[in-house]
Amino acid sequence: MIIIMKPSATSAEVDSVVHRIRDLGQDVHLSAGEARTIIGILGDTQRLNRNSFEVMAGVEQALRVSQPFKVASREFQATDTVIDVRGVKIGGEHFVVMAGPCSVESRSQLLETAHAVKEAGAHILRGGAFKPRSSPYSFQGLGEEGLEYLVEAREQTGLPIITEVLGANEVPLVAQYTDILQIGARNMQNYRLLQAVGKVDTPVFLKRGMSSTLQDLLMAAEYILASGNYNVILCERGIRTFTRFTRNTFDINAIPALKQLTHLPVIADPSHGTGKWDLVAAVAKAGLIAGADGLMIEVHPHPAEAWSDGAQSLKPQRFAELMCDLRALAPLAHRLL
Repeated sequence: MIIIMKPSATSAEVDSVVHRIRDLGQDVHLSAGEARTIIGILGDTQRLNRNSFEVMAGVEQALRVSQPFKVASREFQATDTVIDVRGVKIGGEHFVVMAGPCSVESRSQLLETAHAVKEAGAHILRGGAFKPRSSPYSFQGLGEEGLEYLVEAREQTGLPIITEVLGANEVPLVAQYTDILQIGARNMQNYRLLQAVGKVDTPVFLKRGMSSTLQDLLMAAEYILASGNYNVILCERGIRTFTRFTRNTFDINAIPALKQLTHLPVIADPSHGTGKWDLVAAVAKAGLIAGADGLMIEVHPHPAEAWSDGAQSLKPQRFAELMCDLRALAPLAHRLL
């Protein structure tokens, strides 16, 4: 249930409604906009009397949210959520590009890539310090050493950093270093992990599971939101289908669909969505036009020598060319890049 306050509602009237909700044993999410304040009631609200709130001073109306994902839904918040990460805005009219290697392999590799993507115009540096791999014999990441290299790259370039966290027990460690916590596709429904990242202030980048529906993704986001962290970013990274030509099938439909269903920012990942570097640019541009709030692109100075995902990584020069094309297209999508 959500309670919409009148534009003229005072802070005392808002507080009165909040106290009433908590007295009934419910949790509260407060969204204070420029025009009005919206109060979300979390949990099971079936037994609550909607009319009992509408008679309170300052209340315009109380509505039951039909979607199972309450806080993530457009019914709960009509305006786009905009998340500020060290001055980089994600959501709204802004278009953000996250770029970097799939995995942090060495200090020199990461710094070379970081400076290259910074020069090309990227806003955020990506790089995996902990890597979930299909095979236990594949490279699993440098761990905390990789996190330290990421921090050094941030210090040298000024780019905020995003890196993946694999388990609930690792959240405090990774959150000490990174600006955005990434939840990978394989962990999208790791509910203990979702609750753990929901209890920190660090923004969370949630990737769609490879066989997950949009509702699955939004319900996973709801776990984070319901745990108290409202800085959630969604990512469409392709789903598994019958085709074998590409690594995944990039679901371009998901972008405008998610923008209708939720106020949360939506990022497109054409690198994982295709698995082929020569398809990345075309799908990236399609993502921009489809309404994505940004892109996540894998870039490596020497893809043929990459320890993971070299086949889908752009060389720095190709990434720079893509950024030029995106700048030309951004005004058509009414985006700032």
